[in-house]
Amino acid sequence: MTPDVTPGPAPAPKRSRGRPAGVRAGTAETRERILAAARTEFADRGYDKTSMRSIAKAAGVDPALVHHYFGTKEQTFGAAVELTFAPAFAGPDAVFGAPEGIGERVARFMLGIWESTPTREPILAVLRSAFTNESAAEVFRSMLTRRILARVAGELDVPEPELRVQLAAAQLLGVAVLRHVLKVEPIASADFDDVVAMIAPTLQGYLTAGGA
Repeated sequence: MTPDVTPGPAPAPKRSRGRPAGVRAGTAETRERILAAARTEFADRGYDKTSMRSIAKAAGVDPALVHHYFGTKEQTFGAAVELTFAPAFAGPDAVFGAPEGIGERVARFMLGIWESTPTREPILAVLRSAFTNESAAEVFRSMLTRRILARVAGELDVPEPELRVQLAAAQLLGVAVLRHVLKVEPIASADFDDVVAMIAPTLQGYLTAGGA
């Protein structure tokens, strides 16, 4: 006699890894959502305290999706830095053209990025991570050199262009930190055009080897 067996409920279908409910993998929207969450996490928590899981939680996705789109934590941080510094990557265009006025054009463009809170705050967050973690510093250093400094140096017809560009960058960063981070007076409240006018001749000297 065949035993009377009542079939139980069918097992719930397994959700494929990396495709949490409500989130479609493989869409540009999902990638941008994760990237925005990563930038916020790194900005708010710093590099050391941010994890792939915390990024995934902030984005509302499975951690596997973060790995799928961006790879390692270092690569995810690199993508967040790319997003943050996108406005600055146009900086090398400021030196194209005639050498006259290069110092002013560079000063006005690069310092202008710091004048806007929406661009300044994410940059400061990236710098904090770079100053406190060597992995983050290496990602930032490589990107800064490759995407900005090397491009500017390649456009200059001067001796030791790489060193000169780095000296100019140090000058700009120093002004930005004193003005917007430490808020040292009188530079913190000085008129933007006055700051540009004062720093431009120094940058001109670095970038033209003669101040022409």
